[in-house]
Amino acid sequence: MIAAQNVGHADASDQKQWTLMWREDGGLMPSRAVPDSALLAADSWLIDDGRVRGLDHHRRRFVAACVEASGDSPARIESFWRDAIAALPRTERWFPRVELAGPEPARLFLRIRPAPPRTVKVTVCLTEEFDPRSHPRREGPDLCLLAHLRERAAARGAQELLLTTPSGTVLEGTGASVLWWEDDVQCLPPRELPLLTGVTSALIQDRAAELGVRTEHRRRAVRELDGREVWLVNAVHGIRPVAAWLGRPLRAGPALRAAAWQTWLDGACDPIP
Repeated sequence: MIAAQNVGHADASDQKQWTLMWREDGGLMPSRAVPDSALLAADSWLIDDGRVRGLDHHRRRFVAACVEASGDSPARIESFWRDAIAALPRTERWFPRVELAGPEPARLFLRIRPAPPRTVKVTVCLTEEFDPRSHPRREGPDLCLLAHLRERAAARGAQELLLTTPSGTVLEGTGASVLWWEDDVQCLPPRELPLLTGVTSALIQDRAAELGVRTEHRRRAVRELDGREVWLVNAVHGIRPVAAWLGRPLRAGPALRAAAWQTWLDGACDPIP
């Protein structure tokens, strides 16, 4: 048995990836990784030399997802969260994931993974298919499906695939929120659509409010993104302007604002508690 405070720090430079299972009476201990198909809820974020963005946003999102998925008590999930945070590496770049996995009884895991290489722009695949997720508002249950969609996009030379409603309304990417600019207005899909609450997107909206930048939620068809500056944003890559669209004759707009916002986001990190 390994206590949470003793896990991860000394071994961070020696191990590439490892998983810890949490027990209420014993904390975190080494475990086999569970398959993504067993996930009921999950959340992940970027660690860069002991600094992270929006960690409290991730905590609230994960606690809410676990309570919805299993009916577990928020206090128990919070206890796991504290142990998980204490076990995170404080050097190098990592992309840890907290997990609630079934079947019954559902168990909690911390998976420590190296961060993938960062990219600063993205090519997006467009298809005629609409969003196939079963739980679009909760990260975890659809991760296998989303990974398959990204593999299909990669086979066509793209890093992401855009999800839409059956009528063609823009939703989000398979692993990123979508924002775009209409003149000086920062735009996002309406909240009533089936969307995952994006932490990076929320931080960007907070920053826009600080700067007095107008933000609106607008329902747009894919064709209405033609020629616009469009961003895909998430925890691991930050802000990535769309450099090319594949699958339809859509033009990527010039990324006039992205560099300044990327610089701000790179600095919006806090030390891990």
